[in-house]
Amino acid sequence: MATIPSEARADDSRILTTAIGRIAEYWGLSNAKLGAILGLSAATVSRLRSGKTGLDMASKSFEAGQFLLRLFRGLDALLGSDDEAARSWLAARNLDLDAKPIDLIESFKGLMTVCDCVDAHRARV
Repeated sequence: MATIPSEARADDSRILTTAIGRIAEYWGLSNAKLGAILGLSAATVSRLRSGKTGLDMASKSFEAGQFLLRLFRGLDALLGSDDEAARSWLAARNLDLDAKPIDLIESFKGLMTVCDCVDAHRARV
């Protein structure tokens, strides 16, 4: 089995870390909120967003970041790249989920559930 060169792993980490920071900016997520989603402290998220550190590819936080990116891309496709509509969708109580998506994504299970919900709605389009 081939191994991934360390430079490629570093690039993947940097790319995902940058994307997560931009998602947080678009959606107006505080460091504390993003930290809750990724399972990190607000201080660590601050370092991530400033580029001083990156997500470790072997961590649960990296996996959560991948799901957050999946959610962002799904909502972006579903809502026509309307960041305000995405923020509204996240903040509004969702009948299918029986909760506000923004609250659910603070747990890994909730994040996966919200991703699945968005994917299911995209499949209908």
